[in-house]
Amino acid sequence: MAMAKTKYVWMDGKFVDWDDAKIHIMSHVIHYGTGVFEGLRCYDTPKGPMIFRLKEHTDRLFNSAKIYRMEIPFTRDDINKATIELIKRNGLKAAYIRPIAFRGYAELGVNPFPCPVSVTVATLQWGKYLGDEALENGVDVMVSSWNRMAPNTFPAMAKCCANYMNSQLIKMEATLYGFTEGIALDNTGYLSEGSGENLFVIKNDVIYTPPLHASILPGITRDTVMTIARDLGMELIEEKLAREFLYIADEVFFTGSAAEVTPIRSVDKITVGAGKAGPITKKLQKRFFDIIEGRAPDKHGWLTKVV
Repeated sequence: MAMAKTKYVWMDGKFVDWDDAKIHIMSHVIHYGTGVFEGLRCYDTPKGPMIFRLKEHTDRLFNSAKIYRMEIPFTRDDINKATIELIKRNGLKAAYIRPIAFRGYAELGVNPFPCPVSVTVATLQWGKYLGDEALENGVDVMVSSWNRMAPNTFPAMAKCCANYMNSQLIKMEATLYGFTEGIALDNTGYLSEGSGENLFVIKNDVIYTPPLHASILPGITRDTVMTIARDLGMELIEEKLAREFLYIADEVFFTGSAAEVTPIRSVDKITVGAGKAGPITKKLQKRFFDIIEGRAPDKHGWLTKVV
């Protein structure tokens, strides 16, 4: 999706013009992928712009940085306030938000410690990640030939720039074969996740999702949907799932800050259920959007008002 400019980007404590938001070509992150980032959304609601789970996304940014021994030179509160102010300055009612902390310019070499940590927050006007029709009609996906990283290689719990080279291989393969997205297996051959989404599978009214030890990112939208499912009295199980479980499932869907709650209508050209969003997916999807768009009570305190 094309990137539409906004007025300002927050960089290391300052609001700079979009076109001036630049880093040096010799920054460590460009050569070695030493960055951690987040993706979250601000929604236009009857009560004004609301950021969805800002605190949890900022906490995950700091957790990712901790795993990679990156000392972020700002507090969580600094970044949360900067995000709110950036949306206001850019005059946005709805936005996709991209915070990133990365190793900057100092020395070249694998050792990252001499390189300072910079922090940037940008806001984008971004539509539905997997397409405007995807939320209703679902998407066609394939099981990728690329696996997710094995334990003790790359830390899957960190949302790190370098990890997304693996995601790009999954996404490119799917695109070239005519699919919207790919689903990766973990190193033991069980279901993991999409290139940028967590995965849920429904069979006989039970919701299944791969556990954290299946090399998945601990998704915040994943956690949201799991919480909603339990609030609605649905049965939900985290466990290792075989690839073929996708083929006999009643419903399958993706979750993610970008993908939100997107049904999957086919896997490897095998139709899932009725070939569109199923009843449980629709129920979860409706409650999710009712909460984030202000039509249902925010009883878990997930929304932060932009004031």
